[in-house]
Amino acid sequence: MAETDLRDKVVVLGGGAKNLGGLLARQLGERGANVVVHYHSDASAPDADKTADDVRAAGGEAVTVQGDLTRVADVRAVFDAAVDGFGRVDVAVNTTGMVLRKPILETTEEEYDRMFAVNSKAAYFFIQEAGRRLSDNGKIISLGTSLLAAFTDGYSTYAGGKAPLEHFTRAAAKEFADRGISVNVVAPGPMDTPFFYPQETPERVEFHKSQAMGNQLTQIEDIAPIILFLATDGWWFTGQTMFPNGGYTTR
Repeated sequence: MAETDLRDKVVVLGGGAKNLGGLLARQLGERGANVVVHYHSDASAPDADKTADDVRAAGGEAVTVQGDLTRVADVRAVFDAAVDGFGRVDVAVNTTGMVLRKPILETTEEEYDRMFAVNSKAAYFFIQEAGRRLSDNGKIISLGTSLLAAFTDGYSTYAGGKAPLEHFTRAAAKEFADRGISVNVVAPGPMDTPFFYPQETPERVEFHKSQAMGNQLTQIEDIAPIILFLATDGWWFTGQTMFPNGGYTTR
């Protein structure tokens, strides 16, 4: 049985400055983990610094590192920060992504390229670098979307860009299995974060709510415990895509 305690474990957290990533970082700190808080832009630097302070206050250690994960060199730099700061990597969680709701006939080449760079390319090379750097019995967890199990309009480049994550994850789970590394995708329903609302009308927001238990969107507080479970007691899951969404979609 793999070790399931997070105390003194080193966690690389892609998109760790705020929202789900920020909450997860703080909860990791409460469990005594050392967290590498990745953030993308200068605008997120204050959030990343605050999250790192919160991790330390909770009992863990933290460093921040900026990078554009669509650049392979920046992905490697994030993992370098973990090894330089803490000596190793035990868990790698990628919460990053970009949402676009737009009809196929209106989508530009630039939008397509950007969506697949963020949601597919970055995810692939994050998994690749994690596979190179993780200690034996490590955990790799990526954030997907419940739209992978939906039949809907408008999200061709978002859901399409996230769809390869399942295949990356299955291949990595097999390729890294001899080292005891588990690889999974957590695919929440539409989350109540600032990224969701600009894509939807008020009427569609209400529709999304109506499809889940309690007539509500997924909360980040619903998802963080599932990621923590996969990083600890849920180590026997691997190659899986989980849909924590209150019944929003299933398959």
